[in-house]
Amino acid sequence: MFDRQAAHWIRPSVNWMARRLHAAGAGADALSFTGFAVGISAALLIAGHFFSWALCAILLSRLIDALDGAVARLTTPTDRGGFLDISLDFLFYASIPLAFAVADPSRNALPAAALLAAFIGTGSSFLAFATIAAKRGMTSTAYPDKSFFFLGGLAEAGETLACFAAMCLWPQHFALLAWIFCGLCALTIAMRIYWGWLAFK
Repeated sequence: MFDRQAAHWIRPSVNWMARRLHAAGAGADALSFTGFAVGISAALLIAGHFFSWALCAILLSRLIDALDGAVARLTTPTDRGGFLDISLDFLFYASIPLAFAVADPSRNALPAAALLAAFIGTGSSFLAFATIAAKRGMTSTAYPDKSFFFLGGLAEAGETLACFAAMCLWPQHFALLAWIFCGLCALTIAMRIYWGWLAFK
């Protein structure tokens, strides 16, 4: 919902860091794997009840995720890089609710399962729209730098990051936060299905 505005605010800093990483020889694919590894370490920290450290790892992971695309655009973005980026992102997003379920199964297992199901809905509607849009030669004016048609919604990367941060800050309220975010995901899924219904007549 606010990803475009957030990207506009942080783009100068991200581009500055990307230029220095590129000059040092860092590759976009290596950054994608590094960001994913840091994200998975966040999940392991959550499972071990190290929530403050997990929040730091989540934020670092998402910073690296922003940098891999910026580094790629300094050379030639590739289909392989786009595929790698979105695949690892989805795996990271799924790992966080699972980690909270492991941390406290009796309280968190059901809301974590519901949130994972909601993530399947948002992810599948997102990728299904992108697939058909590519088949029809459609391009996104909102996200022209992305490797494929990037469809928005109420629950995007920024909102997900904010939710994960809140969960790490107040882990005792994970269940409530998960149910609230499930509702946002449900609205996003409905919106995307409606948009696809209109766009692909």
